[in-house]
Amino acid sequence: MKKRQLLYTGTAAIGTAWLSRYFPWRSELMATANNKFEVTKTEEEWRQILTPEQFHVLRKHGTERAGTSPLDKNYAKGTYRCAGCGLPLFSSETKFNSGTGWPSFYAPLEGAVETSIDRSFFMTRVEVHCRRCGGHLGHVFDDGPKPTGKRYCMNGVALEFVAE
Repeated sequence: MKKRQLLYTGTAAIGTAWLSRYFPWRSELMATANNKFEVTKTEEEWRQILTPEQFHVLRKHGTERAGTSPLDKNYAKGTYRCAGCGLPLFSSETKFNSGTGWPSFYAPLEGAVETSIDRSFFMTRVEVHCRRCGGHLGHVFDDGPKPTGKRYCMNGVALEFVAE
């Protein structure tokens, strides 16, 4: 009886977490519904210029699998730009190895990103998105290195690296 109860509880938890993406307080609505961005496109226009993975992350607030982005271990000098609109977001000077499997930075370029509250999957996190096109980039946490103490944990597919 206990195994069956555990199975039912686990199934209910997974199903509820999966359905939480349809709840009205999702970050997707919060980050884009009330904002006017410099770069706006229809869903079809975004699909035409982005890869399926980029579209999933930037426009649908998805997350790439940890450890899959070659940008995670890229430490060349340069600038990381938004894959949606090309806005410079992060300098390689602020990149560090967080050990999380995603490219991480301790600070964005000034005026490059905006944040909103993400309440998906029964968690409250701070979502980071491009201030020019509203594309979802990742999340920011308070466990980063000095001087900011922040860890901007970004999806690599949401970024394009331009070497110096």
